[in-house]
Parts: sequence; structure tokens; C-alpha cells
Amino acid sequence: MASKPFTVDLNKPLVFQMLTRTVWWVIPLVWLPVISWLVSVSLSRGLTPSDAASCLAGGVFIWTLLEYTLHRFLFHMKTSSYWGNTLHYLLHGCHHKHPMDGLRLVFPPAATTILSVPLWIVIRLASTPAVAPSLFGGGLLGYVMYDVTHYYLHHGKPSSGLSQNLKRYHLNHHFRVQSEGFGITSPLWDRAFGTYPTTKPIQKSK
Repeated sequence: MASKPFTVDLNKPLVFQMLTRTVWWVIPLVWLPVISWLVSVSLSRGLTPSDAASCLAGGVFIWTLLEYTLHRFLFHMKTSSYWGNTLHYLLHGCHHKHPMDGLRLVFPPAATTILSVPLWIVIRLASTPAVAPSLFGGGLLGYVMYDVTHYYLHHGKPSSGLSQNLKRYHLNHHFRVQSEGFGITSPLWDRAFGTYPTTKPIQKSK
């Protein structure tokens, strides 16, 4: 007897609804105060405002690499077991199945908190007590920029310029080639690692 295809019904279990559905404005509402507090901690430990700003910028840059890495290797991981498939579906599969669901476009704060713990540990071990909070805050700021940009690329209507190019670049990942275009806020790392989407040649009319 052929096995049934794997499915997860997110319409019934309330816990799945709570884990996968979040309105976009919750992200800046929750994390911007945390970022401000982290910067204040660095300042209280002797970091100058200009150094704190540099750490924030450095954290944002670190996030761009994390954004690419997580999207490519975690959110698009290959799974075969029931729980592996379930984890993948909750992390990212549900978004690809329902790409225009406005409540599944940003990451729930509880999940972000869990995933950010390893980043905090690495930053804390690799930097000083004064630098670590602002650098980590920059990573969170990059994440906030990523999530609100992601929402806009799906539901916004850019008419020209950078935002229109980013929308085309991201929707290409959804609807044409899911093995390319893993950046959201920038194609920087796709270009660096050879996963920038290839473009179809323009067909000339006869």
C-alpha cells in the first residue's frame, strides 16, 4: 500500500496556530524596545555613542549573513521523518504553502527568542561585556528590518526602484526556483555564494 503524503493540519491544533501566526507590527513592537535597552546597557558599561552605533551596524551586517544561512540551510533543509517534516513545516514550509497569508510572513517572538540564544552566546564569548549588548542589538535590528521587509515584499505594491527589484527577486524564489534567491533584504550573499537567481532570456517577437 502506498504511503500517504505528509500533511500538517494547522486549522485544528490551537498550539500550531499560536506558533505560526503573527501580525507584522508585533515584530517592531516587541523588539525595538529590547534593542534600545541593549544599547543602553552598552552605554552604561562605558561604550561611547559612536561606538555603540558602529556595533549596531556591525550586528546588522552579521544578520544579513545569518538571514541567508538560516533561509538556505535551515528553512530549506531536506527532511524525511515525521517530526523533521513537522519542524520544517512550522519553520518555513507553511509560508511556502501559503505565501500570501499575512499572518505567516513574520517570525513569532517566542521562536525568535529561542533561535537567538545561540547568537547571543557566540557574541558574548567573542566580544567584551560593553560591546556584546549593542552588537547583539544590531543583529536584532537586522532581523526586524528583515521581517518587516519580508511582509512588504509580499503585500506592498512598489512601483519602481530597489523595493520593486527586491519584490521580483523574492517572488522568483517562491514561484520559480526555490533553490536560489535566499536573501530577503539584500542579494549580497546570493551573489557571493552563487545562488543569485538566473534570469530567463527575453524572447524577441518575430
